[in-house]
Amino acid sequence: MEKLFCKGYTWGAFSRSGLYQTEEAKKSMERLAQNGLDWICIPVNAYQESYMSTMVHPVYGRTQTDDDVVFAINYAKKLGLKVCLKPMVDSMDGVWRARISFPEESRVDYCDRWFGSYLQFMLHYAAIAERTGCEMLCTGCELDGMDMNAKRCLNMIEKVREVYSGLLMHNINHGDEFKYSWLSVVDVIGISAYYRLTDGVNVSYDKMMESWAKVKERLQAAHEKYGRPIMFAEIGIRNEHGCSAYPYDFKHRADVALDEDEQADFYESAFATFWNEEWFKGYFWWDWKAVLTPDDKIHENRDFTCYGKKAEQVLRRWYTK
Repeated sequence: MEKLFCKGYTWGAFSRSGLYQTEEAKKSMERLAQNGLDWICIPVNAYQESYMSTMVHPVYGRTQTDDDVVFAINYAKKLGLKVCLKPMVDSMDGVWRARISFPEESRVDYCDRWFGSYLQFMLHYAAIAERTGCEMLCTGCELDGMDMNAKRCLNMIEKVREVYSGLLMHNINHGDEFKYSWLSVVDVIGISAYYRLTDGVNVSYDKMMESWAKVKERLQAAHEKYGRPIMFAEIGIRNEHGCSAYPYDFKHRADVALDEDEQADFYESAFATFWNEEWFKGYFWWDWKAVLTPDDKIHENRDFTCYGKKAEQVLRRWYTK
C-alpha cells in the first residue's frame, strides 16, 4: 500500500456495447497512455429501471459486454497500465444514483432485494477482475442511499473479497466523507472530488488553491478517522468559464464562453495541493472518451476530457515529471 499512487484517468465511460473493441478505442487508449499514466480506470455501466427498483441489470446496446471489458483490460495491460475496474449503476429514470433508496415502510425487504441483486452484479465483475489481473476493483460509486446500510455493505465487501484478491476501493461523493462507519474495511477510500472551488466570477488559481487547502484538511481528517488512504476516484471539470463553481455539472451552456485556462488551473491546483501528501494515493480524472474528438473540433469541445486542451499539458507534465 505504501507504494500505491495512481497516475490515472477514467477511460470510456458510458461507451455503447462493442465500442471498447474498435480501432478508434484502441487509438484513444494509446493516446491517453502517452500522457505518462500508470493506471487506467475502466468503467462498466449497468442500470436499474428507477431509483426505487431492486434489480440491477445490463441493457443491451448500452452496457459494455464481458468481451468488451476483457478486451479493454487486456489492451490496457499491453500498454503497461494497471487497471481499476469500475462497475457503475445508474437509474434509467434520470435520477442520480445517490438517490437510489426505498420508502421507510418497505425499506428492509426492498434493501435486501436490491443488495442481493447488486452483490451478484459485483461478484460477476469481481471474477472478471480476478481472472484478468486487475489491480483494483471499485465496489460502488456515489451510492449514498445504499451506502448508509452498513451491515449490508460489510457483507458485500466480505463476499467480494472471497472472489477478488486485489485492492478494493469504494467511491463516495464529496461531502459524504464522514457518513459511513464501515469504510475502514476497504483498502482505499475514493472521493468524487467535484468540490466547489470558486464563485464562478473569481476563478483564479489562487482562489482554487485557497479552497483546496480547506478540502485537504477535511480529507486528512477522514483518513485519520478510517485509517485508510484517500484518492480521487473521480475528479474533473469542463472547459467552460465558471465551471469551477459547479464542477459536478454535466450541463453544457452554449451561451457561456469556453475557458481552457480555468480547466488547466483546476488540474494544476489539484495536483499541487495533494501530490505530496503521504495519505493521498492519486487521481482518476473524469473522463477520456473511447472515441476522440476530431482534431478540427477539439477547441469547440466543452466536455470533461482534457484531450487536446491546455489541461492535457498540465496532466502530462505532472505525470511524467
